[in-house]
Amino acid sequence: MNIDDAELLVQFRLPATKEQAFTAIIKKYQERLYWHIRRMVVDHENTNDVLQNMFIKAWKGLENFREDSQLYTWLYRIATNESLTFLDQQKRKSSISLNDVETGLCNIIKTDQNFDANKLEWKLQLAIQQLPEKQRLVFNLRYYDEMPYEQMSRVLGTSEGALKASYHHAAKKIQDFILGN
Repeated sequence: MNIDDAELLVQFRLPATKEQAFTAIIKKYQERLYWHIRRMVVDHENTNDVLQNMFIKAWKGLENFREDSQLYTWLYRIATNESLTFLDQQKRKSSISLNDVETGLCNIIKTDQNFDANKLEWKLQLAIQQLPEKQRLVFNLRYYDEMPYEQMSRVLGTSEGALKASYHHAAKKIQDFILGN
């Protein structure tokens, strides 16, 4: 049973079906949101924590959701903001530079038991971790989630032109990294 978002929102606003509707929303979007967050946060445990926080915020804010955008877009915005907040907290906690945090994320990738430096997917992941935070986010949304620039613009609150430029720069840096290694 795949209920559309409009129907889920109607059910969410009814006290008798509120929890059931939210459970359906979680089931519908959990995997996609998990992988979106995971590509930013890298570590599985941290991803689960950010995802849980994201759904708590969604639960609290869903009654006020005005439906100016699609539910999926709204949830992605929350997931993105929660991921960025988490990464920012990690930087503050450790009081180290962003470069050190990115090096740490690269080390998490390298210590994964499935890591094989000769496989293109691992090189791609390492290359993505070398990108500045904004370019990494834009690249992940476009490359993995195949999100159109128009929708990405609503999620990130940035112009389509800036997003296209960001993606182009990110793709070039990734290409240079992969070909250079």
